[in-house]
Amino acid sequence: MRIIVIRKSVLLGLLIFIMVLGTTLMYSQNMGNHILSVMNKDKLLPIYCVDTEEKKVAISFDAAWGDQFTDGILEILDRYNVKATFFLVGFWVDKYPDMVKKIHEKGHDVENHSTTHPHMSKLSTEQIAHELNTTSDKIENLIGVRPTLFRPPFGDYSNKVIETVMANKHYVIQWDVDSLDWKELGTQPVVDRVTRNVKKGSIVLFHNNAKYILEYLPLVIERLQKQGYEIVPISQIIMKENYYIDHTGMQRKMNVPQ
Repeated sequence: MRIIVIRKSVLLGLLIFIMVLGTTLMYSQNMGNHILSVMNKDKLLPIYCVDTEEKKVAISFDAAWGDQFTDGILEILDRYNVKATFFLVGFWVDKYPDMVKKIHEKGHDVENHSTTHPHMSKLSTEQIAHELNTTSDKIENLIGVRPTLFRPPFGDYSNKVIETVMANKHYVIQWDVDSLDWKELGTQPVVDRVTRNVKKGSIVLFHNNAKYILEYLPLVIERLQKQGYEIVPISQIIMKENYYIDHTGMQRKMNVPQ
């Protein structure tokens, strides 16, 4: 039987080599996964929230059906010196043009929520562009400012939707805090749900015609302001360039070499 003798120095060198090689492979794999999570076209995401150190949040209202509470919403926002974002459907714009103008005159973002409120992921590229631009044209004709934000109805999107909307110079906006006001569960459940889940950079979803909105909206605003949050329009909280969206939908600043 032949016995092979390995010097301690050789053995130690071999072990160090194996450890360095293993660490390098793990690092490379983690970096590769990070790059894929950011750049992989199979995982395009809208902006759900924003990574920020500032204690700012945005509240938004989707307007598709009804107008009975909108004046009251604007009065509450004025009372607390809050500016918000309204996502409007095309047929709502047609029905309430004076209210569209009033929302704008009050200093709020007037943005795009499609023309006919369809499931956007089921449409062709041409149909997506039509849904988007028809309503942005209508809003621009009324207030002289073209929307730059788009919220897909039902929160329904696909890679094609995101790519088409961005190609037409709009940012795709979702939310990370859903008030669930459409369930009509009452005032306190909405207040609790929103104020417990909000964080720096959150985007909150409300509906302009939700049943209890005039009751819960002032309570939500008061609690957020007591917690030290500044409530701003979405256009003032998102980044416009040099950003990426991580796997959770959070918009983050991209480190650009100087």
